[in-house]
Order: sequence, then C-alpha cells, then structure tokens
Amino acid sequence: MRTARRRICLNPYSAINAVKSYNIRIEHQCPQCGAPAILEETDRLFTCSFCRVRSYLTVRDYFRYLLPFNAPETDSLFFFPYWRFKGMIFSQVMEGIRHQVVDVSHQAVDLRFIPPSLGFRSQALKLKFISPETKGFFLKPERSADMIREHITDFIGLSLPKPVFYQTHIGEAFSLIYAPFYTQNGRLFDAILNEPLLQRLPEDFHAMSLAGGSPDSTIRFISTLCPDCGWDLQGARDSILLHCSNCETAWMPVKNRFKKVKAAYLPGEGGGLFYLPFWRIRAEIQGIELTSYADLVRVANLPKVLRSGWKELPFYFWTPAFKIRPDLFLRLCTSLTLSQPRNDLVQHIPKDKIHSVTLEISEAVESLKLSLTTLVKPRNEFIERLSDVSVNPKNVMLVYLPFQTDRHDYVLSRFSISINKNALGFASNL
Repeated sequence: MRTARRRICLNPYSAINAVKSYNIRIEHQCPQCGAPAILEETDRLFTCSFCRVRSYLTVRDYFRYLLPFNAPETDSLFFFPYWRFKGMIFSQVMEGIRHQVVDVSHQAVDLRFIPPSLGFRSQALKLKFISPETKGFFLKPERSADMIREHITDFIGLSLPKPVFYQTHIGEAFSLIYAPFYTQNGRLFDAILNEPLLQRLPEDFHAMSLAGGSPDSTIRFISTLCPDCGWDLQGARDSILLHCSNCETAWMPVKNRFKKVKAAYLPGEGGGLFYLPFWRIRAEIQGIELTSYADLVRVANLPKVLRSGWKELPFYFWTPAFKIRPDLFLRLCTSLTLSQPRNDLVQHIPKDKIHSVTLEISEAVESLKLSLTTLVKPRNEFIERLSDVSVNPKNVMLVYLPFQTDRHDYVLSRFSISINKNALGFASNL
C-alpha cells in the first residue's frame, strides 16, 4: 500500500495540484444508425447529426475508455487499466477551508515496469468507449476507486497545516482508461507508438496469466421521451438532469429509466432572466441544534432580533446544482444558506433560459458538513468538535433561482449574489 501512495506522490504527470483540468474526447457511434461522432468526457445527452435520434448515455458504475493503438498482429497485446480521477477536494483546517482541483491518472494494477500514469495522452488522443464486444485481453483492476481516492486525499493532507478536521470530495468523477501494450522478444512495447518501453522484461512476466479477460462494460442508452407525456426531454450535452417543456417536469436517470425529480422555481421580474439550479436540502443534524430559522440566527450569530414564528420556519441547506470553481462553490453555499430564500415557489420548471444541472444530489450532500463550518460561530470551537457532528439529508428539492444578465455577470440582486459569466464557462472542465 505504501508503494502505491509513493507512486502517486512522485508522479510528475499526476496533476494533483492542478489549477486547470481537461475534458477528454471520445470517438462514438450512434446506436441507431452507426454514424460517427466525437463526444466530450462530460457529454451524456447525445444527438446524432445524421438520424437526429437522441439518446442518454449511462453505465452501471464507471465509464471505460480505450486509447487508440496501431500494434502489429500479435497474440501478446494486452490493455492496462488506469484510474482517472477528477474533482474538487475540500479540507477544513484551523485557518479555514483549503480547496484544490484534482485531475490525476494512476495505475489500477501495481506493475513497476508500466508507466505510473497516462501523462497527457488522455487529453491529446481521441478515446473510444469500451463495450463487451471490444476484443482483447483487459487486465482487471486490483486497486479500487476508493483506494485511489484515499491515496490522493492522504497526499494532499501532507501539505496541509495540522490538524485536518475534515476532508470531502465534491463533483468527483472516476473513469477507467485502458492503455495498449504488447511484448515481443522479451521486451515490453507501447502499442501507441510501437516503441519499446523496457529492454528486458522479467522472465516470469506473462500478461495473460494475470487476472483479466473481456472488458466488463456496458453502455446503456435511455430513450429521451418524457415518461409522463411522451414529449422529447431537453437538456444540455453535459446535463445529468433533463426537463420536459410540455409538462414542465424534471427527470434524472436512475439505472435504465428516468425518475422524476421534485423541482420548482422562484419567479423573477423583468426580461432576459437566466435561471441557475440549486439543491435545497432539509437535513437531520446531530451534534448541534439547527432545525429552524431561529436556530440559524442563533448559531450563526446573525445581527437580527428573533421574531415569533421563526421557530416554525424550517432550516434548509442550499448548494449549487452545477459545477463551479471551489471558492465560488463555497461562497454560493454560504450566501444562500444564510439568506434562506422563502418566497413562494412555483412547482415546475421555468420557461425562461436555464442552466444545466451538472452536480449530483449525492455530491451536493457531501458539502453539507462543510457548509456548517462557514455558518456556526464561534468557528474555531465548532470545528474542534466537528467529528461529533453528523448531517443526514431527509428531503431534497431542485430550485431554479432567477439571475439578471449584465455584461460580465449573472446577478441575483435580492440576495446580493453575482457570478462571473466566465466562471460558469470554465466550470465545464471541472
């Protein structure tokens, strides 16, 4: 286990401290007509430019990709797995919350003579989806995604001031990328460049004797017809939630079907509105009394005089339902949770322009304990007992909030919130 951690730490191509991460490009074929297409890594809704059939892509666990290769005819060709991890890591220390964007690849099987990471190949080359029909010998991953996550977290912890009270991953995405290799005359060859990587392999190395075989991957294509009315569901290419403009409902893929999501919007004034999605979460909190708006005023030491009726107003966490830079993500969580929007909500999807939902409910839940550390005062006393606090979500609603559009920003003036337009654009790489 120590060897695996050391490899991650010393690998210069593992972008642990990356300011920027990248989407990979995937070659794809329409499941209806077979026409070729190029997808981004985050694309889920696929519309064929030839037959116009729309499909939603999903898998049981992780997407699996294959690097292109041009190996000679050989029985020794094998495919080596790498885990790719993208996401934001937040760490609570005494001085505040540290955050980093991570984009890293690492061996899923411990073989010392195989390159420890993919380097920049996953960004420079067009990948292909792996299906059960893909021919070749695929090594079975020995290291789980949880192990890689733990190693990355431990490595980041080395540079943090101690103690670290809490760490969480938000917006994380795991995938498996297989790189091609083959052996010839006792040497190991890179099947992309057809160049030797190792002049002499260990005599006892036989790739086909390792655990592996046919790839364990099935891409599912879900019909994008509304389960309620049969209308075409709409959404951006990277959206994890689709909406029906006919019956004004929202749908999220669950296994092989779409499940309705409780959604509403806050009406705005004027034209040119742009609605951004947020998760409103009601939770059971152990370790601190925070169930009502009155409790929030007290624990956050807000400069307000308690009013009658505030104890009956439920407390909600608010988090973005879209990916955005870590510092902005935290600021939005804190600002909206302190504001507790309580205007009358309309129980369907707005007709104005909306931003796509790109952050899963499960990922938003990971931020709740972190949000508490930005709310509760005195902060230092609270974070020292953070390990005794638990937050369990009980009710979730997707709420669209109305932002006005100006030259550079999206503005929600009633809650004094603004978001730079470029920040939303850059978020597609997170």
